Amino acid sequence: MSGTHNALDVAVRQFDMVAERINLDPAIHKRLRVPARCYIVSCPVRMDDRSVEVFTGYRVHHNTSRGPAKGGIRYHPDVTLDEVTALSMWMTWKCAVVDIPYGGAKGGVACNPKQMSRTELQHLTRRYTSELVNVFGPRTDIPAPDVYTNPQIMAWIMDTYSMSIGYAEPGVVTGKPIPIGGSLGRNEATSRGCVFSIYSMLKRLNRDVNEQTVAVQGYGNVGYHAADILHDAGATIVAASDSRGGVYNPKGLDPRDLAAHKNETGTVQGYPGADSITNEELLELECTVLIPAALDNQITERNADRIKADIIAEGANGPTTPAADDILYDRGKYHLPDVLANAGGVTVSYFEWVQGLERYFWTEEEVNSKLKGIMDRAFENVWHLSQTEKVNMRMASYMIGVKRVAEAMLLRGLYPQ
Repeated sequence: MSGTHNALDVAVRQFDMVAERINLDPAIHKRLRVPARCYIVSCPVRMDDRSVEVFTGYRVHHNTSRGPAKGGIRYHPDVTLDEVTALSMWMTWKCAVVDIPYGGAKGGVACNPKQMSRTELQHLTRRYTSELVNVFGPRTDIPAPDVYTNPQIMAWIMDTYSMSIGYAEPGVVTGKPIPIGGSLGRNEATSRGCVFSIYSMLKRLNRDVNEQTVAVQGYGNVGYHAADILHDAGATIVAASDSRGGVYNPKGLDPRDLAAHKNETGTVQGYPGADSITNEELLELECTVLIPAALDNQITERNADRIKADIIAEGANGPTTPAADDILYDRGKYHLPDVLANAGGVTVSYFEWVQGLERYFWTEEEVNSKLKGIMDRAFENVWHLSQTEKVNMRMASYMIGVKRVAEAMLLRGLYPQ
């Protein structure tokens, strides 16, 4: 589903635009255009047929001025160093926008997890972790789930790291299963944060959630839970898609029933009582809320003028190109960018990390309440700046995030001189 735009080119272009807008210190600008460090590791894995495959893994720290490196790990055939570097930069801004004490990181392994057994995935995960065991750590670099990774994979990372240091360390990863130090509410956190952003926008527009029709591109963890939460709140889910295509019913889809169909068949396609559509068609449907929750570069200058939704809430990282941003803004669309709309995941990861370090755990109600407070505050800050500066929400988010990171860097200074 990924487009032709290079994610790193997009990320750097976005940053350069912000730097110019806020008159960023030239030295800080130069430093933030490039990552602090990049790791490329070779991961030989014994496969089920006893052959050995060698996978390439990456881990990039963009900036750690505000705290330890934080970011997900994705398993996908198209993972590249450029993509991971771009995602680490976006993580830096995302953490700063919601004002949590992390720097941006990202990791990934170029592989096709859909063609790998559970045993092969475990072997790959443990080897990848072993190669980066001196990089990961609760005070240095805290991974989390991302595309095609999950709590089980985080459990294997935690165990591999813990075995290397001689004791259980739940603070080394977030997004873990609950029995080994995971946080209640973490699995739905990215979706819930996205929905909180949508609620804030609806409140600003004096609209009722019951009147909203929603299309979700990408019916994975983020897309499904967002659809489920909005459905329970009274919205009508009219379309959903995955990597094979989508389904559409203007009268509404049942998110849980659709998820059960996908679990049984491997795709949302073929869902009874719904029309078959492509991912591209889903983006251009008649609806009031569009949630791109798949991969990057889905909304581009080629299709931005055909987007009919009033509100676009980015559940994925980098689904919209800079040129498309301008088109959507000029058309009066209300665009909730990824650095704000999908920051719920890293926010509750922060909660999980704190709970793990303290060995003191919160109720799900506490987690969701604290998440709402942070997301609501971040939305208000971004909305206010976008209105006063007359810029789109992404530019406003970046202006806030980059300024916070730059302030930390200036206060800490340059070492060595």
